[in-house]
Amino acid sequence: MGLPPLASGPHGPDALRPLLDTVLEALRTGTAARGGPLPAGGPDAVAARVADAAGEILPDRGDPDALRALVTALAEGAADPAHPLCAAHLHGAPLAVATAADLAASALNPSLDSWDQAPAASALEALVTRALARETGAADALVTTGGTESNQLAVLLAREAHGANLRLVHAAGAHHSVPRAAWLLGLPEPVSVPAPAGTLDPAALDTALTQVPGPHLVVATAGTTDAGLVDPLPEIADRCAAHGARLHVDAAYGAGLLFSDRHRPQLAGLEAAHTVTLDLHKLGWQPIAAGLLTVKDPDDLAALHHHADYLNAGDDTDAGLPDLLGRSPRTSRRPDILKIAVTLKTLGRTGLGALVDDVCALAAHFAALVHDHPGFELHAPPTISTVLFRPAHATDEAVAAARRTLLTTGGAVLGRARADGRLWLKATLLNPHTRPDDLAALLALVHTTLEGHTAR
Repeated sequence: MGLPPLASGPHGPDALRPLLDTVLEALRTGTAARGGPLPAGGPDAVAARVADAAGEILPDRGDPDALRALVTALAEGAADPAHPLCAAHLHGAPLAVATAADLAASALNPSLDSWDQAPAASALEALVTRALARETGAADALVTTGGTESNQLAVLLAREAHGANLRLVHAAGAHHSVPRAAWLLGLPEPVSVPAPAGTLDPAALDTALTQVPGPHLVVATAGTTDAGLVDPLPEIADRCAAHGARLHVDAAYGAGLLFSDRHRPQLAGLEAAHTVTLDLHKLGWQPIAAGLLTVKDPDDLAALHHHADYLNAGDDTDAGLPDLLGRSPRTSRRPDILKIAVTLKTLGRTGLGALVDDVCALAAHFAALVHDHPGFELHAPPTISTVLFRPAHATDEAVAAARRTLLTTGGAVLGRARADGRLWLKATLLNPHTRPDDLAALLALVHTTLEGHTAR
C-alpha cells in the first residue's frame, strides 16, 4: 500500500478529482435519503444511524469506503439550510461559488500566523478586510470565526483602550456573547438597558450612562437574534457622543443590508461606531466561518500585538515581512477571506444586494400570509428577514410541543423566541431560492401540526 496522496502540490488536483466525484455522489445520495429539511426520528434515531455508518472509528486496517459512507451519513442526517422548510436559525445555505473557493482554501491550507505560510492569502486578506471596513465607515477589519468572537474582540479592544473598570451597557435583547464577553474578560457586571419594543431605548440608555460610573462601552444591535430588529443607531450614537461613551454595533445579522440600496438606509448611524461586528455566513451566504470585526481607529489594534520570534522576529518585520500575529488572538488561521473575496468579486454589490432584497421580500410575503390566516397571530412586520408568529389562542406548551414534532418528524425546522411574555415560532428566511408556494406549504404544515397538539 502506497502513501496516501496529498491535496496540494502538483499532483493534488489529480488526487482530488475522483474523491470529489465520491463526495458529490454521497451528498446526492444522502440528501435523497433524508428527503426533507431534517432527518426523521429525533436525536436517538439519528445517532443510531450515524453510529451504524461509522462503525469502528479507528480500525486496525483502514476502510477505503469511509469517505463515501460518512459523507452519505452526514448528508442524510443533516439539517439542510437549502431546503425551503428549514428556516429556524441565522444559518444559511452557502453559495456554490463560495464553497468551491473554500475547497481551494482547504487544499492549499495556508495558515495566517506568519507571512511565509500564507503569502498570497495574507495580501488578499489585507485588501478585502479594508474594503469591507470602508462599508461601515471604518479603517480596518479583522477576520474572526463569527459574531461571538467579533463581539468578544470588540470588548477586549475597548477594555485595553479604557481600562479594566469599563462598564458594558447593552439592551436586554443583546446577543448572549455580549455579557459573556464581560465575564470572560473580568469586567464589572454589565448594565442591561430596557428594550420595551425589542430595541434599545435611547432614553433609558441616557439614564444608564448618567447614573452608572464610566468609562462605558455601549453595545447596540443591528439585527437581533430573536426578531431581526435594528436598534435606533443615530439616537444611540448621539447619546454615546454626549456622554463620551464608546460604541460597538453588533451587526452580525444586519450588516448584509449594506449590500442593498433598498435596505441600506436601515443602518444609518452605523458609521459612528468604533467597532462593528459582521458575520457573512448569515446575509452573505458563506460557509461557516466568515466573521469580521471592523475598527474605526487602527491604533486600537496595537493591543493585539504579540511577539513570537519564530513567527514575527523583529529583523524580519524590519525587513518588510508582514506581522500577522496582531491580526487575531488565534495563531493558526485558515484563509476564510478567500471565499468572501470570491463571492464579492463574482456577485458584486448588485448581485449580493439582489439576494438581500429577495429574502427580505420573502419575509414580508410570509408575514402577510400569517396576518391573513385566521388561525395565526403575527408578532410584527419583519425588519429584515425574520418573522415571529404563533397560533391564535394556543398555549406556550402546545407551541413548543408542535415545534418539536416538526423537528422529530423531519417536516420543518422553525426556531423559537420569547416576546411579550409569550412563546413564538420563528421563521428566519435566508434562502433566496424559496418560493411563495413553499411559504404557503410551511404555514399549512405548521397549522396542521398545531391543530394536532391544541386538540389534545
